[in-house]
Amino acid sequence: MSGFLYRYSGVGAWAVVLYAAHRITTGKRAGVSVFRFQQFSVQQGQSGMKVCTDATLFGAMAPVMSGEKVLDIGTGTGLLALMAAQLGAGSVTAVELNREAFGEARSNFRNSPWNVHLQAVHADIRKYAATCNESFDLIISNPPFFQRHSKSSDDLRKLARHTDELAYPELLACAAKLLSDDGRLYLLLPVMAVAQIREEAGKSGLFLSRRINLKGYARNRAKVAALLFSRTELKYEEKELTIYRAEREYSKESERFLAPFLLRFADAGKTVGRASARQ
Repeated sequence: MSGFLYRYSGVGAWAVVLYAAHRITTGKRAGVSVFRFQQFSVQQGQSGMKVCTDATLFGAMAPVMSGEKVLDIGTGTGLLALMAAQLGAGSVTAVELNREAFGEARSNFRNSPWNVHLQAVHADIRKYAATCNESFDLIISNPPFFQRHSKSSDDLRKLARHTDELAYPELLACAAKLLSDDGRLYLLLPVMAVAQIREEAGKSGLFLSRRINLKGYARNRAKVAALLFSRTELKYEEKELTIYRAEREYSKESERFLAPFLLRFADAGKTVGRASARQ
């Protein structure tokens, strides 16, 4: 296999609910879809993984500070890069290995209000890191969730879900090279991988400072976690966020983050300010 990082499709009913609620079919080919947000749209016919709840919430919680230089590793459709731009990033560079997904992300950027702030790069992140002379204030990535486990049958999905080609230590090494001295690394990972990632990150001089465990409902166990790393050992914080309070009803906390993005909150988004994940 010769690919690496894209979007995780999510596990559980909440991912299906979000996708089904917003997917529309366009053109003559079935399956070509567009996911519409309040301020931008995401064409997602070429990327292996589609827009889903956990990735959207992860992007909405991104600790982007105004004017920062952001790098999105494995941008896929460009979702996280677009969200970072909406949150106030000064510039966002989005690296994507797959040519078709890269083209789709570039198109999504061009059609967004932040075209001048977004750059899509078709490259292997390892080669990009080896030659890049820039540093970034924030690196974000939603890497694939499975490492050397059973493969899915669909080729695009397989490319998006497995890390046989680029292991976690390589991702962390690339991030460590590209981060500024006070930069942060923000990852969405399965709970089962957090201990491994934390250990590997330490070898690259990156320390876990915040962990937010995401679960669908109060009765569920968290399956994914949003992790924030820095070069300095800071006081460690861990919390839990429940996405839904009832079927198709977001919790108040997740609604605070999602209100500026999802169409269902278009009116509320005008009055509900962006909640800071740093609080």
